[in-house]
This record gives sequence, structure tokens and C-alpha cells, in this order.
Amino acid sequence: MIVSSPWFVGLWAVLMIPSLIILIQDIRVRNAHLMPLMKLVWGFTVAYSGPLGLLIYWMSGRKEIADDNDWRRAFRSVAHCYSGCGFGEIIGVSIAVGLFSLGNLWTALITFVLAYVSGFAMTIGPEMQGGTGFRQAFHDALLAETPSIAVMEIVAIAVDLLLAGNAGMGDWKFWSSMVISLSCGLLAAYPVNLWLIRHGVKEGMMDPRMTDHGD
Repeated sequence: MIVSSPWFVGLWAVLMIPSLIILIQDIRVRNAHLMPLMKLVWGFTVAYSGPLGLLIYWMSGRKEIADDNDWRRAFRSVAHCYSGCGFGEIIGVSIAVGLFSLGNLWTALITFVLAYVSGFAMTIGPEMQGGTGFRQAFHDALLAETPSIAVMEIVAIAVDLLLAGNAGMGDWKFWSSMVISLSCGLLAAYPVNLWLIRHGVKEGMMDPRMTDHGD
């Protein structure tokens, strides 16, 4: 099985590291005007999904995009959600499997909770920094992020457990499955974000052409 091979992880590194370098260079040279939060979002997205994350950034996250529309906003929105949830998912799986060798049910529960909390914090934190009160920020995040996080994590956790089985952190299959599951969650949550934006539940992240820049 390919996910059990160290070659899969090696190939992934060969694809992901250059993608991350390209992203950092493009942000530094051409898109330094982006908000610090979105720079972090794109960094996590490419670190999790390599060329796929870079493609999403290239199509929707740069000032060089030809126009902005719902599908581009949905990509920025899902990347924002993904950056927080992916971090929580990696921590959750590592704790549940790597430290405590828990079964699939506990692994799924712990991973989902940590991913939800992490993704939720990525929304409520910036809102409160922008002046929104806690109660309103909590309410907004609950409505806007719960459907996206739920779909993303149900798919990602299911794929991870299906591929990894009982593999531990010392097994190549553990890491290969995590790589695949993260991107599956991203793709599954995209249409949810598109629907939420088109129905006015989410606004989507700011058009990268609209922020101040001097070049």
C-alpha cells in the first residue's frame, strides 16, 4: 500500500517544501500588503496541502487576481478555516494516537474537539481584535464556522482513520494518512463555504486587491 511507503512522505516533502518557498517569496516580494493573519493562513494551507494549497493561494489570495467573485472568496474562506482546524487536527491525532495509543472513537472525538476549538479561535480572535464584543463574535463564529468545520473534520478524520488504521507515529502510514486526510477535508469543506457565502451566512475574507499596497 502506497501510504505505508516512506517514498510517499519523501515525495510529499519534495512537493511541499518548494511550494512553501514559492509562497513565502511571492508574499515577501509582491504581496507583503496582505494582513498578517492571511499570511499565516496561506502558510499553514501550503504546509498542509503543498501544491494544492499554493494553487488556491495563486487563484484567490494574491493582488494579481483578475477579479474577485464568490468562488475565490470561498477559497479564501475555506483556507482560513483550514489553517486553524488543520493545526488542531494534527495536535489531536498526535496526542490521541502518539501519546496515549487510544482507539478510533476517542481519537476521533479528541481530534474533532481540538480542531473545532482551533478553527473557532481563528475566527473569534480576529473579530474581537477588530472591536467586536465577545458575545457577538461568538455568535457570528458559531453560525459561520460550525458547518464548515464539521464537514471538514468529519471527512478528514474518517479518511485518516480509514487509511491509518492502528498505525502509530513511528509508522509511515500515520504521516501519509494525515497528509491525505487534511487535503480531503479542505476539498470537502469548499462547497460548504461557497454555499454559506452565497446565502449571506459568511462574508468571506477580504479581496487581496483591496488592501493597501504600494506596488
